[in-house]
Amino acid sequence: MARIAGDLKERTVTFGTNVLRAIRALPNDPTSWSISKQFIRAATSIGANVWEADVAHTDSDFAHKISIARKEASETLYWLELIRRTGLLSVEIHGPLSAEASELLKVLSTVVRKTQEHIGRG
Repeated sequence: MARIAGDLKERTVTFGTNVLRAIRALPNDPTSWSISKQFIRAATSIGANVWEADVAHTDSDFAHKISIARKEASETLYWLELIRRTGLLSVEIHGPLSAEASELLKVLSTVVRKTQEHIGRG
């Protein structure tokens, strides 16, 4: 049974795809390699956990996976902030990624809160 309504799953796939494309614009140096690995892991983990949550067997499992996705969205924003401060990506590439990561964090935070309220009522 699918638990995720709306376009959240598609948004996470699109975001992950855009991150993977953006990585190609990073400089080819050891600092960028290190940051890109962490950035890719966090950014693509958002979608992986949302997709896992969608097929969770219990409300608790769903809440756990969505909470992990929220944490990964927050970590992604950290890596994006480092990238911004070091000027590793252009504003044209960085801006939309940062905006979507922020929106995903807001959506996931709302889902976590509502799920916790639902479980608390149970």
